[in-house]
Amino acid sequence: MNFQKPNANEAVMSGNRSRHVAPQSGLCSRCVDGCRGNCDMFQTTFRGRELLYPGPFGTVTAGADKDYPVDYSHLNINGYALGASGTIADSDHATFPSVNTETSFGITNKVKMTVPIFTGALGSTEIARKNWEHFAVGAAISGISVVCGENVCGIDPQLQRNSNGKITNSPELRRRVESYRRYHQGYGDILVQMNVEDTRFGVAEYAIEKLGVETIELKWGQGAKCIGGEIKVDSLDRALELKKRGYIVTPDPELPDNQEAFKNGALKQFERHSRLGFVDEEGFLAEVARLRQLGAKRVTLKTGAYPMRELAMAIRWSADAGIDLLTIDGAPGGTGMSPWRMMNEWGIPSIYLHSMAYDLAGRLAAKGKRVPDLAFAGGFSAEDHVFKCLALGAPYCKAVCMGRALMIPGMVGKNIEQWLKGDDGGLPKTVARYGSTKDEIFINYARVKAQFGDEADTMPLGAIGIFSAVDKIKVGLQQLMAGARKWEVNLIDRKDLCSLTEECSKITGIDYIMNSYREEALKIIDA
Repeated sequence: MNFQKPNANEAVMSGNRSRHVAPQSGLCSRCVDGCRGNCDMFQTTFRGRELLYPGPFGTVTAGADKDYPVDYSHLNINGYALGASGTIADSDHATFPSVNTETSFGITNKVKMTVPIFTGALGSTEIARKNWEHFAVGAAISGISVVCGENVCGIDPQLQRNSNGKITNSPELRRRVESYRRYHQGYGDILVQMNVEDTRFGVAEYAIEKLGVETIELKWGQGAKCIGGEIKVDSLDRALELKKRGYIVTPDPELPDNQEAFKNGALKQFERHSRLGFVDEEGFLAEVARLRQLGAKRVTLKTGAYPMRELAMAIRWSADAGIDLLTIDGAPGGTGMSPWRMMNEWGIPSIYLHSMAYDLAGRLAAKGKRVPDLAFAGGFSAEDHVFKCLALGAPYCKAVCMGRALMIPGMVGKNIEQWLKGDDGGLPKTVARYGSTKDEIFINYARVKAQFGDEADTMPLGAIGIFSAVDKIKVGLQQLMAGARKWEVNLIDRKDLCSLTEECSKITGIDYIMNSYREEALKIIDA
């Protein structure tokens, strides 16, 4: 496992002075009195709790960079020269562009998607709010699902509630739903997440009855890994408002010394935290039933990188409740809401967690129970990741949840839109080498315009960016699937993978590369 410095990282804008660093502590091997910085401990001396989070908060997405003993790179994809599944096995029919990448999830009211991916939860963070149109429109025109994360209503400045504290109007949630629905083409859906505060506010009632939302997603305490979601606010009045709404706000904005620290500039931001969620079987089943009675056509569950006990609870209870999709999010992953060290050191890494999920799902299926449709999440960004997840979790894994990998194209597209207007010095060389207009720069702009006509001219360019990213993943997946001779997503199976190390094989149950197809090979040789 590669050494990771625990006392310095680009995410928190810190660095060691010394070339040599103590492996366990991350401290410079020679710490000099008079050093001018800039390790974590140096900054912590005067900025304290700010060093818990990646920054600048609200303008970055940060993913953990711990290098685990085994990860998805320890799996390789098998390619074949024999046969074809899902098409006619001849060179004129079995072309890679003819591979069908569509998938679906759900029980009776299934959601179809053009590519087996969907966004991570884009909730109350500033980066999600200010980029929402780019994300939502991009997902809609690409034919994939978008997840509207937790606390969107709770932090809405224009939120209106009745005397019982229940939502009567949330312009922000309405904006988010309508942005996606405007360009929805029948593929994908918008999932609205709920946590403890969302339930108390009556988000499900408002979303279903007033906005026509069809899919509600429950979340097991993973807004910021295992501590609930948080954002930062740079206004004392806003901090006081959020505390009045029932959120945990730290440092306490009502304390005079914190108000004084904020006014003199030492305290620059307050944190708004959600409460921890606690689950029990009876309560979970009752909540799913309640949501269906409210009119939700689909109820999904997102769970985090918890140990095998909680994973088993999620799978079994989801099966008993008839959950339409269970998303299992492994470490590292993350979009930047979580404390930095927690992102690196907390939770079960993705390949371990997903291997556990496959074993538990198979055990449940052997008992005659319906296994809920699964989605895997946890630090994925490319088409080979998608193939490996689908294969490792086959036949239960139907899609892959991508967080930063789908946010980044939205933000880059938005920035290109601003640069084209002359903002921030105009187009950088990295973009200008392809042209000076959006028609020249975006390879898929003509395709979007052909489908949507003049509407394309008003679409945010971040949406075109996401469309291009999804298209790249789709074509790359088609190529990998054709190489594995699979022309339908549901035909991908575990035999399409091999483990590069015996340790990976032990964890995943995927054949070690020297044993993969060995029996078939020996039969051919010994015939």
